[in-house]
Amino acid sequence: MPMRTELNEALSTILQMIPQAYAFIRGSEAYPDINGAVYFYPIWEGTLIIADVYGLPRETEPCTGRIFGFHIHEGRSCTGNSQDPFADTGSHYNPADCRHPEHAGDFPPLFGNDGYALTMFYTNRFVPEEVIGHTVVIHDMPDDFRTQPSGDSGSKIACGEIEANFL
Repeated sequence: MPMRTELNEALSTILQMIPQAYAFIRGSEAYPDINGAVYFYPIWEGTLIIADVYGLPRETEPCTGRIFGFHIHEGRSCTGNSQDPFADTGSHYNPADCRHPEHAGDFPPLFGNDGYALTMFYTNRFVPEEVIGHTVVIHDMPDDFRTQPSGDSGSKIACGEIEANFL
């Protein structure tokens, strides 16, 4: 594991780079205000992920902050049907056939702050080029990290298709 100074230097370098992949997030018809981006940077034989999402549902009462499930799904398209606007995203990205929450596509939740979420984390479960062509999904409920096969994280409210960044 890198030392604190190595981490600071690596983050500084990474954040000046163009991400290797990205997904622009858009809400479903029921959640048209959701927009944002998820960026994928290669680092330490894994991936640094930065998500910047706004327009998330919010609560006005104290102690009722919103927490949202956040995953990569194996499907390649943010399309669906009248029951599930993102049905074609399929199941969680899980190339090693692990149990939930050990899927490669299982992420920490997004914590909504007055409709906005910003998060950054590292995973060694994949490198960016392995998820290009898949989808990133935001769910309306937090992942419980227990229920099989997908954490009982509710309906899919936003989605983005992961693309290679050729810039």
